[in-house]
Amino acid sequence: MKAVITATDIHQNETVAATAERFKRMFNAMKSGNIGNLAEVYSQDAVFIDPFGRVEGLDNLTRHFEKLYTNVISCEFEFGDLLVSENDACIPWVMTLRHPKLRGGKPLTVDGISRLHIAQGRVTEHRDYMDAGQMLYENLPVLGRVVRWVRDYAS
Repeated sequence: MKAVITATDIHQNETVAATAERFKRMFNAMKSGNIGNLAEVYSQDAVFIDPFGRVEGLDNLTRHFEKLYTNVISCEFEFGDLLVSENDACIPWVMTLRHPKLRGGKPLTVDGISRLHIAQGRVTEHRDYMDAGQMLYENLPVLGRVVRWVRDYAS
C-alpha cells in the first residue's frame, strides 16, 4: 500500500534555507485578492509580529494578510542575502509598495528585515523589523508632514 503524502510531509525535512526561499517566493506572489496558500509556508500555530501588532495562528494570519492586501495596488520585495543559524533565518529586504491611501498610490520604499524561526519545513515565528514611520506615518496626508518635520528637526 502506498503512503499518502501531505503538504506537511513534503517539506518537513527541508533545510531552513529552502523554507526561506519558499517564503520569499510566496511574498513576491502575494497581491490583492490572492495571498496564496500560507499553509505551504507557515505552521498552524505560527506567530507573526511587526511594529503594528502581533497575530497568532494560521487562520488569524490568513485573515490579517487578506486585510492588509485588500487595497494594495502592488507590493514587491527585493530580498538581500539570507543569513541562517540553526533553525533561524534573517532576510533583509526592500519593499516597494503602492497603496491608494499612501502617497496617493505612488510607490514608496521601506527597508526591513524578517527574522524567521523554522521547524519541520514551516515558519513558526515571523518577526518583521522596519521603520514604521518610513512605512506609514510619514506617508499619511496630514500626519506625514508632522512626522517628517519632527524627524528633520531631531536630526
